[in-house]
This record gives sequence, structure tokens and C-alpha cells, in this order.
Amino acid sequence: MDGMGLRLVQVNVKAGDDAGLGRFWAQALGWVARSVPGATSVAPVGFDWTLPDAPVCVDVIKVPDPETVGYRVHVDLATRSAEHQQELVERLVGLGAKPADIGQGDVPWTVLADPEGNVFCVLEPREVYRDTGPIAAIVVDCADPRAMAGFWGAAMGWTPHEVTDDYARLRAATASGPYLEFLRVRGERRWWNRAHLDVVPGRGEDQAAQVARLRGLGATPADVGQGDDVSWVVLADPEGNEFCVLAPPEKER
Repeated sequence: MDGMGLRLVQVNVKAGDDAGLGRFWAQALGWVARSVPGATSVAPVGFDWTLPDAPVCVDVIKVPDPETVGYRVHVDLATRSAEHQQELVERLVGLGAKPADIGQGDVPWTVLADPEGNVFCVLEPREVYRDTGPIAAIVVDCADPRAMAGFWGAAMGWTPHEVTDDYARLRAATASGPYLEFLRVRGERRWWNRAHLDVVPGRGEDQAAQVARLRGLGATPADVGQGDDVSWVVLADPEGNEFCVLAPPEKER
């Protein structure tokens, strides 16, 4: 990393039962779940979050009342074929997911809710997602996709692949892992997602300097009850979506 960007390290999901939801997502993605009190990480076997090319993983955090948490982020899962899509949907329902109606109408993808009610999509096979891994995209609802793509692209050094007034798609400069997508929505959303983004500076970088850079790009400080004695910094992007800047890995000795 060149010091001018951040890495998207995980999707942070709030849950009443972090271990239970972590097991669901581990089985959904073909990864493994590891729990400590109050948190369950879901990642590929052998995952090392400190590596610059580490995949984006899922971190499930226990909260006292998930119903009070509302973010605008969800995940889309990739499939290889129509048969794979059908098999995956059936397997996810068997694991505890339920069909969800968010007004999508007759579309080729399938909308589900995980066991704690978080909506996500199982996409029909699309060429653009053939090499993303199990998570095709992390999708953020917003009012201005162009502006959001500008902020997040500058924040992380990600490459724009498509930007319109209604939709924007970014991906890491390495052309690996999931896309980060911004979808223009109108009106009040009627479904729950309890996920937000966590980013991390490179090994040994200055967290405070990265926070200052983000604020220069338009981020603002956010208080989600984190208190003062935490190693991460909570900010909100220009549309008010909270995200966390984690402490960087220490320099190797």
C-alpha cells in the first residue's frame, strides 16, 4: 500500500446471536467461523487480515438490541450457473434463510433474509462477478452514486468500473475480490440491514493521518456509542453511513 489509501477489510454485521449468525454465514460462503466473547469472524481458511491482498471477510458483532441498528449496506452472493443459483438458494433456506419481499418484483436474482432478518441477494450468474469469490458485491443504498463513488474511490484508491446517476461500481486496483456498488434509492427503505464497512490502513501506517485525510474528503466524526477506549475510529461518509477505521497492523520487527 502506498500510504494514500485504505483497504476494505470486512463487512461488520450486528446480531443478537453472533455465534449463530456467524455459523450461518460461514456455511453460506464456504468459510470458517471463529468466535471470541461478543464477536465471530467469518473468513476463508488460512485468512490473515494483515496481508495487503487479504479477502474482504465478515465480522459479526453481538449487540443487545439489533432492532435499533439500521445501516444501508447489504451483500450480493455470486453464482456460477442457474443450477448453482438454485442449489445455493435451497441450501441457504435449509440453513435458516427466508425469502424476502422488498418490492423487487419479477427479477432474476433471489432476495433472502438471514436468520436475524438481514436482507441479501443471491444473484443469477453474471460474467462480471465470475472471479470475485462467493461475495460478488457489497451494495450501499444512497442518494447520489456519483458522489459516493468519488468519496470511496479516493478513500481506498479503488477503480471505477461504471458510474451513472443511478448506479456506480468500484473494485480494488488489484482487480480482485468483491465490487463495492452504490445504488440510488428513492423513498424510505422498509427492510433491515445491520451491516457497515470496516477499513484499515496499511501495516505501520498512521491511523490518525488516514482519519484526517478522510475528513478532508468529506467524512465526519460519528458517535455510535463506541466510547473513548477503543482502537478504532468511527466516521460517517458524506451521506451519513457510519464506517470504522481500524488500527493498522504493527510494523514487522
